[in-house]
Amino acid sequence: MKVRLIRLNGKAKAAIAAVVLVAVAFGGWHYVQGKQEAKKAADVETTKVVRMDLKSTVSATGTIRPVDSVEVSSKITARLKSVLVKENDTVTAGQTIATLDAKDYNSKRDQASYKVENAKAKYDRVRYLYEIGADTQQQLEDAKLDYDTAVSTLTQAESDAGETSIVAPIDGTVVGEPKTVGTMAVAGSDNPTVIMRIANLSSKQILAKVDETDIGDIQIGQEATFTVDTYSDRTFTARVTKISQTDTANSWDTKTSSSSSTSASVIYYYVTLDVDDPESLLKPAMTARVEIHTANRPGALAVPISTLKTDPNGSYVIVKNEDGTQENRYVETGIYSDEYVEILSGLEEGEDIVSTYTKKNTASNKQQQRGGPPM
Repeated sequence: MKVRLIRLNGKAKAAIAAVVLVAVAFGGWHYVQGKQEAKKAADVETTKVVRMDLKSTVSATGTIRPVDSVEVSSKITARLKSVLVKENDTVTAGQTIATLDAKDYNSKRDQASYKVENAKAKYDRVRYLYEIGADTQQQLEDAKLDYDTAVSTLTQAESDAGETSIVAPIDGTVVGEPKTVGTMAVAGSDNPTVIMRIANLSSKQILAKVDETDIGDIQIGQEATFTVDTYSDRTFTARVTKISQTDTANSWDTKTSSSSSTSASVIYYYVTLDVDDPESLLKPAMTARVEIHTANRPGALAVPISTLKTDPNGSYVIVKNEDGTQENRYVETGIYSDEYVEILSGLEEGEDIVSTYTKKNTASNKQQQRGGPPM
């Protein structure tokens, strides 16, 4: 059998070479695409929808203060003659803690007493003369008025003299240094001299400021934990006992606040919490960093907050199906913890949620995708 050799001209050879090149290029393109798809799949990380115990908290910062505290001032103006207690001393209600110079007030009391005696003698004389018809009704009334006025003046002078002894109004501890002997204790309702401060340190509370976005979650009786800088390794407990009905600046009251100054500021509300401090470790004015426990969900269906996304239609997550495809799944959310969010509907336990985005393609990759396989 004879084999005939076919001689190819130049054009035929070129055509065959072109077909081979196209086939190699097309195969290479499919190989590159496969590698890119595999790389995309490797770049996507997922997390499981799980059940866990969730706790929702509201963070706030506040100041520790005694439940009962008073500023001790004088009802009269006089110099301090003696101060009988010092800082950190324990006092009881009614105990004398300081005295004022009583010389001027004792003198006024003595003068008032003398005037009462004279007014009484005059009144008795005029009353006798009136009874025998020697004096008029008007003279009797004037004498009685002078006597009553003298008695009133004496009563006030005796009261002022008694106020030279300063007593403790409550049981407690002297906090801070009292004023020194010789200080002028000025009386008055506007700016009286504070001789000393007394606080009952057996019971303390926190006055915390809560943002208006969180105040709706706060309720009386909720438990809280907090820390202070000096005991950073310890956690203390407290409970909510009062929620203010007005913000800290009373910004709603146009008579006392400026709308221009409050419109750009954050609105806060005061929340009072009673503190558990059996060891008396906490001191007034310490800064407390508070976590108020607003909700508790045992065995809640949850996903990391970082996987939750939103658009005009609501909240959703990206679910990775068993075949590797992905879909946006809209969900109904519940409470939030620091890292997780409760899922009320839309997901099932064990489903895979995409937790990272696929890396963006480079410009050359995008050009290849638009232009098809390389030639």
